[in-house]
Amino acid sequence: MLKRKSTLAGIALLAGAALGLTACGGSPSASSSSAGAGASGDGITVYNAQHEALTKSWADEFTKETGIKVTLRNGEDPELANQIIQEGAASPADVFLTENSPSMTQVENAGLFADIDKDTQDQVPAAYRPSTNKWTGIAARSTVLVYNKDKVKESELPKSLMDLSQDQYKGKWAASPSGADFQAIVSAMLELKGEQATSDWLKAMKNNSKAYKGNSTAMKAVNAGEVDMAVIYHYYYFGDQAKTGENSKNIGMHYFKNQDPGAFVSVSGGGVLKSSKHAAEAQQFLKFITGKKGQEVLENGSSYEYPIASEVPANAKLTPLKDLQAPTVDAAKLNSPKVIDLMTQAGLL
Repeated sequence: MLKRKSTLAGIALLAGAALGLTACGGSPSASSSSAGAGASGDGITVYNAQHEALTKSWADEFTKETGIKVTLRNGEDPELANQIIQEGAASPADVFLTENSPSMTQVENAGLFADIDKDTQDQVPAAYRPSTNKWTGIAARSTVLVYNKDKVKESELPKSLMDLSQDQYKGKWAASPSGADFQAIVSAMLELKGEQATSDWLKAMKNNSKAYKGNSTAMKAVNAGEVDMAVIYHYYYFGDQAKTGENSKNIGMHYFKNQDPGAFVSVSGGGVLKSSKHAAEAQQFLKFITGKKGQEVLENGSSYEYPIASEVPANAKLTPLKDLQAPTVDAAKLNSPKVIDLMTQAGLL
């Protein structure tokens, strides 16, 4: 179900010239198709960095309802954002979907998104879309601290994500610093706490934490007792529990809440390219996936991501969004290039 995450470093280096992307996945899959074999003149083309199974479900349901074919080109957040920016007005993409929002902001800052139709805006609460309305939230995931229940008591858990910089947690926690997921969390910290506090925390992280490649790997390490705790997104745990549970059977979930940076809810984004030759159909697709039927795919499916639109509740196994006490962060202000700079200076990248 879960794809590996790629780094945002490729995006941050885009302005510098030709770059070597550090995405875990390969090149975007131009032949990957869903809901029919629609070419660019026969339906819409979606550059998809969301989970492939989730977007395929959306595309299939959309085609069933509208008859509009959807061709998916699957890749990672940074590589697809970079490709769209390089293609510019010549991009064959009609829609761009991401897992985390900083890649959406990068494309927005390049001036390549059209405004989102008001009908779609009205379906999505303001907390889950940027203030600019150049794109919209389509799903969300919560930051959590997973911990090994045999090694850590609840009373020993940090009260804040910021506490992990303290000496008492040295060598006891893990993350995947090269991944877009973790970098989105740091982007929120930067917005909430400022550059100096974020820089100090990252430098402490270099000394205190263990680095793993991917959230699933970090979670497995906690489950196996290699490390006590790890900062990941919630759905890795629920996805494993829905299968065999073998990689999460020893794990507890800790939600920081209290508007803490560690309670950050990352928004997956969707936008229509200004250059789209099928703008009406592209807008219709975004309206569908943020509408009731599209959000029910999240509620009832196996992605365990949060619905954020059309008043559709989360999967019953998840802590309701309203109970997460997440901080308010304008997704349009998440600064991934600065995060890459700070993480590089700290020796994490």
